[in-house]
Amino acid sequence: MDGRSTASIAAIILAAAALTAAAVQMTRGERGAPTSTGPALAPAGDPLRTEQRRCQAMGEAAARDPGCLAVWAETRERFLGRPPTPTGD
Repeated sequence: MDGRSTASIAAIILAAAALTAAAVQMTRGERGAPTSTGPALAPAGDPLRTEQRRCQAMGEAAARDPGCLAVWAETRERFLGRPPTPTGD
């Protein structure tokens, strides 16, 4: 084979790969967004989750809020699987 026929074969393979990738992408786009099938990490009525959202909305001021500091401490304890420590309130 000469260089010209090798280049032609390479161009055909590249075009076939591009068409295949385009076809796969088009079929994926028709399915829509995937839905979550796993369980929720926290129930909707979880008061800790509500407080976490409140502290998140506070922004930088949450770093000085005693309530948010307590929420973050409880969140860490839950994450690490340790029983909550008494706060002495």
